Amino acid sequence: MKKINKGFLIIIFICSLILSSVVGGAVGYWTGAQFSNKNKEVITEIERKIVQVREESDVVSVVEKAAPAVVSIVVTKDLPKIEEYYFNPFGSDDFLQYFFGDDFFNFQVPEYRRENGTQEQTIGGGTGFIVSEDGFIVTNKHVVADEEAQYTVVLNDETKYEASVIARDPLTDFAVLKIEADNLPVIALGESDQIKVGQTVIAIGNALGEFSNTVSVGVISGLSRSIVAGSFDLGREQLNGVIQTDASINHGNSGGPLLNLAGEVIGINTAIAQGAQNIGFAIPINEIKNSLESVKTNGRIIRPWLGVRYVLVNEELVAANKLPVDYGALIARGENPSDLAVIPGSPAHKAGLLENDIILEINGNKITKNYPLAKAISEQTVGSEITLKVWRPDGEKEIKVILEEMKE
Repeated sequence: MKKINKGFLIIIFICSLILSSVVGGAVGYWTGAQFSNKNKEVITEIERKIVQVREESDVVSVVEKAAPAVVSIVVTKDLPKIEEYYFNPFGSDDFLQYFFGDDFFNFQVPEYRRENGTQEQTIGGGTGFIVSEDGFIVTNKHVVADEEAQYTVVLNDETKYEASVIARDPLTDFAVLKIEADNLPVIALGESDQIKVGQTVIAIGNALGEFSNTVSVGVISGLSRSIVAGSFDLGREQLNGVIQTDASINHGNSGGPLLNLAGEVIGINTAIAQGAQNIGFAIPINEIKNSLESVKTNGRIIRPWLGVRYVLVNEELVAANKLPVDYGALIARGENPSDLAVIPGSPAHKAGLLENDIILEINGNKITKNYPLAKAISEQTVGSEITLKVWRPDGEKEIKVILEEMKE
């Protein structure tokens, strides 16, 4: 029997030790990786739930804070009394009675006739929100468009107040009501210039005119939209620079607040897209801040006026008309023959602006979908002189315009 070399045994031992260390390390790494991945999945799920709970908590907090300052607006009017009565359209013909019997003459149809006098009837409704402790309330102009109607504000606690319309903005779908009360709950106004597509928003309103303080949650779906809003009885108007949201906005929500997660108003809910689901629009709150302060201070809206109708230049307009510029405001007629592009006697008319002019800049600032003409003008003051860069077929021109006060 040969004697085993001690050195050889040492080598085998060292190799075994190294091999076991490598295998053990590999197994340990694999086990640790699996455990780490599992931990990551668990942590991710926990984080997701924490975010979800936090957002739900934020929404609840916003609603609890804002709801007391959201009001329902009931529109009533004195209308003629109408009596409903029934009659048999076939009279009392003996020949018909002979063939069909007496039951034939029990057939009755409804008919209506006007009585003497009038009675107060509800003809509409909407939403508003309180912006001052002494009773100033913001809503849509179309909610309070009827100058012969009466308006009642119903608070969250069912308290009712008669309301007077202080101002209707002729430019945007915005109006201000006033009730005689003190120490009212108020909603803070936020900054609509800082909002982003995708951020969470909350709409509160008097849905369908009967479900007060209905809450819906969604996101901002788009910014600086241009829409034509209105109805058969109130007419139609162009609204530019509005916010698009998928938070449900129903009939009756008009005039209610669109809120961010800080509980601040960033928009006034104003319209929905007919035939679509969850496409609603709100007026950016920054568009009405100056007008609101003017109403509080002067009792009316004092704002500068240019006096043109326009559409913002976009890709479709450029392609359809082969325009040489891809931004600006094209001065154009409205849908009705009476909707002239340049209002006679307006500052624009006095300065020589023409239909089909494209206003490219105001005081060096480009007119774009993010900075529309209405916003640019609203930042000016009555009596100020502005410089317009205007495109015409014969070249670009600079035109100076002195802005005047807009009249209703």
